[in-house]
Amino acid sequence: MPRFLSIALLCCAACCSSAWAGENWPQLLGPQGDGHAESKDLPIKWSETENVVWKTPIHGKGWSSPVVWGNQIWMCTAPADGKQMFGVCVDKNSGKVVYDLKLFDVAEPQFCHDLNSQASCTPVIEEGRVYLHFGAYGTACVDTATGKTLWSRNDLPCNHYRGPGSSPILAGDLLIVHYDGFDFQYVQAFDKHTGKTVWKKDRNIDYGTDNGDIYKAYSTPTLITVNDREQLISTTSKAVLAYEPKTGEEIWRVRYKGFSATARPLYANGLLFINTGFSKADLLAVLPNGTGDVTETHVVWTTSKSVPSKPSQLLFDDLLFMIHDGGVASCLEAKTGELVWSQRLGGNFSSSPLYAAGRLYCFSQEGVCTVLAASREYSVLSTNTLSDGFMASPAASGSALILRTRTHLYRIENKP
Repeated sequence: MPRFLSIALLCCAACCSSAWAGENWPQLLGPQGDGHAESKDLPIKWSETENVVWKTPIHGKGWSSPVVWGNQIWMCTAPADGKQMFGVCVDKNSGKVVYDLKLFDVAEPQFCHDLNSQASCTPVIEEGRVYLHFGAYGTACVDTATGKTLWSRNDLPCNHYRGPGSSPILAGDLLIVHYDGFDFQYVQAFDKHTGKTVWKKDRNIDYGTDNGDIYKAYSTPTLITVNDREQLISTTSKAVLAYEPKTGEEIWRVRYKGFSATARPLYANGLLFINTGFSKADLLAVLPNGTGDVTETHVVWTTSKSVPSKPSQLLFDDLLFMIHDGGVASCLEAKTGELVWSQRLGGNFSSSPLYAAGRLYCFSQEGVCTVLAASREYSVLSTNTLSDGFMASPAASGSALILRTRTHLYRIENKP
């Protein structure tokens, strides 16, 4: 009986652990940074009057995507003039605002493009702490139980030129952020406990011009493990670089022509998928097992057809999915880059799609979410509309979609 009871308890604990893992959405594009949600029960139909558990207004103009830990949802926001930076926490169960924290005052905000906001960087959260980042305006670590700021930094220079966009990630005891601006370009690693600088790595890239507009980038780094070695994959203008996460030492790089990289790198099935940036973007499939400059030896394939500039790509099984800024959805063979299908959805897209249970959720700036089958056959499962449109990428928690429009935060879930 004791042995049976212990086995039962272990099974119960494993199930609870798995269920709880599906509740948290700790960073941009979810637990693994790849846009995958664990839930099998996310809704595929909703409207302003259907399957809305709650709807909460969020002040300011912020394209920061929501992150979720336990019963808290956090995001960044700022007024359109960019003179204050706020962290907002909403209770997942009730939709009520728990904290609305002014974290920084800004005497002279930088210029921000209309398609961007001064608060577009997505926080990263873990048990007890949330890290809210606003580019050069500042980074703050907040105690999630009390709303108290534990440390903050606003002394790191960078002219983002079109507004900030790169989101922070956690790597062990480090908080890592890109600063790729018109004037300065570097990667910064903070001690997540104190905010002190552990390492700083200046970009060593030949941009081929003295025009700082070509130097800037907005991508969020990704951690991968190759042959038991951890790598920090850092996409920027004109190159993608792999760093040693603990020290910032460069491992390898691939050069390309693109600039203003925005999409997050994606690693799956032994290949690293890199979006080269704005204007006419390319998508590269790279073997991440080299050293030094591997541009001529480790690029497996490349394509430029309907490659987005802002939304990140998704991978399911052996298929790669993406949605172009101009509303064209595509499916590629991940191993070869060959086109499987391409269809125009319509609308304009800035947010990255979400994958769950064989479905793709694509959210347009006009407020339409098209749900597609993640398969070799193009199939529209539903179309759903919310007011005010989507600039932030979606989050998922349990069986709920957590969606931020330009003005509100929603919890969307199938009602009994």
